[in-house]
Amino acid sequence: MGLSSFIQDNFVPHIPRSSEQVHRTQTSEIGAVGSSPAQEDKKGEVSSIHSTVSYSSRDSSNHLHRSLRGRHVQLLGIGATIGSALFVAIGQALPYGPLNLFLGFLVWSLPILCITITTAEMVTYLPITSPFVRLAGRCCDDALEVMTAWNFWFLCCAQIPFEVVTVNSIIHFWRDDYSAGIPLAVQVVLYFLINIFGVAIYGEVEFWLSLGKVVLAVGLILFTFVTMVGGNPKHDAFGFRYWRDPGPISSYEFTGSTGNFRGFLACLIRATFTFAGPEYVSLVASETINPRKTLPSAYKQVFIRLTIFFIGGSLCVGILVPYNDPLLLQSQGVTKPGAGGSPYVIAMQNLGISVLPDIVNVLLITAAFSAGNSYTYCSSRTLYGFALDGYAPKFLTATTKSGIPMYCMLISLAWSLISFLQLGEGASEVLNWIINLITSCQLINFSILCFTYIFFYRATKAQGIDRRSLPFRGWFQPYLAIFGGSMAFIMIFVGTYGIFMPGGWSYKTFLFSYLMIFIDIGIFIFYKLFRRTKFKRAAEVDLVTGLKEVEEHEAWYYQQLEAKNQLSADGEIKRTWWQRVCEVLFGSEMR
Repeated sequence: MGLSSFIQDNFVPHIPRSSEQVHRTQTSEIGAVGSSPAQEDKKGEVSSIHSTVSYSSRDSSNHLHRSLRGRHVQLLGIGATIGSALFVAIGQALPYGPLNLFLGFLVWSLPILCITITTAEMVTYLPITSPFVRLAGRCCDDALEVMTAWNFWFLCCAQIPFEVVTVNSIIHFWRDDYSAGIPLAVQVVLYFLINIFGVAIYGEVEFWLSLGKVVLAVGLILFTFVTMVGGNPKHDAFGFRYWRDPGPISSYEFTGSTGNFRGFLACLIRATFTFAGPEYVSLVASETINPRKTLPSAYKQVFIRLTIFFIGGSLCVGILVPYNDPLLLQSQGVTKPGAGGSPYVIAMQNLGISVLPDIVNVLLITAAFSAGNSYTYCSSRTLYGFALDGYAPKFLTATTKSGIPMYCMLISLAWSLISFLQLGEGASEVLNWIINLITSCQLINFSILCFTYIFFYRATKAQGIDRRSLPFRGWFQPYLAIFGGSMAFIMIFVGTYGIFMPGGWSYKTFLFSYLMIFIDIGIFIFYKLFRRTKFKRAAEVDLVTGLKEVEEHEAWYYQQLEAKNQLSADGEIKRTWWQRVCEVLFGSEMR
């Protein structure tokens, strides 16, 4: 490949023609399933090994490449959710007591479970580009889709500069005799390069970065266990000592029993910012190999792993550090450089351990870098899916030959330039505003996910679709969706209740906590009035467009496996011992 061809394939986007199809599906429809040209005349009719004949239409707008395997999808979902907050910011809630912290994360895991199950059922059925965003328009109202897309795009974009600044802050753990602009610029360039050279390269890079987060999370849980039973330089088997002295609950800045409850609320609010997940798995649906087999396993595995890490992490920091530790209290309201603000590092310093803080610091850099990389990917795909439906300028649908939505990626990555505010005064204040915006956007997004599912559920019943035939069927629906959505909606307002308490009013906090609510309502009303949209009737909801592309991909995929002699006589995949190990660790796209 010459230089000109390399540049043409990877850096020059083009707007696809409306009749253009994904390359691999152009040749697979007949060869894979043995259909004849006469059968092609039956509109939308196609068979595949894993589906009966369906009268579905193809969503020919998916010009992305299905290159991500099960291990990629799972660790991409984990990587987008686990950032520095799990290892550093989690300590901000510890002064309210280890029991409050543990209960806060435990309680919030229940709505996250409901939201994950709800999202999984919709997306695994129709794994199209930006699925939960576009399903909001298909199942509910086009105005809701527009509002959802902008809300989620803003959520992803706002987190890019947050993670970029976090990486620079971590580097200051070692030295600060350099311009903060240098690492900021280097990180932005690296995000660009990783995201420009095809989704397979992005998936591989993010896989290893996310694996580093998993190693760090598991390593710190093991560190907690070893040290609490006496495996530390002081040979002190302290166990749950700090749950007894100074105690499990603290009112901290509040007083009395009311103060204890407000301490629990503070921990629950911290969990809503830290604990997320299902929407990031959804974003890779249109670029996943064999999605209707890969995604159900991915959703289950990601939730289980994240629950272990977040709930386990909240338990570990309460074991390692007392809530009244002087170093911990000094870090409240102050961002200490690098890993210095992490309760794990505080515990290492208290125990006289000198090497591990540097190791934790290196892994924290990969954690924050990986999270920012994931948000760059998610934001660009959201904007791309938005443009495909005509809700953004047409030039945003342009992709390179390697399947990268170039303009969407550049516009989303431009948000990282906000990180350069760190070079001036007030940068930390601006980032605190961004955190408030992120939390409100995330909770609004969860509420919309569950609201959309209720309409999806009604549509399947009205159109006679047996939910037992879906790739994944949630339990106790639609009640779990109602519970999860209601909890997320309530927490939008509970999260900032403090500004309505005596002496707590701040117009800046109010503005940046509720800004996205006003913006979202404004977008919804404006588009609804401008386009005169109406909520869809259950019988009229489009639940078939896009299925044909998925079915053709499945047929093509299994044809490739059969050609490579990787399918057994009964249609099962042939696995080596190593592949079986990976199936246990990362799930399987064949299950």
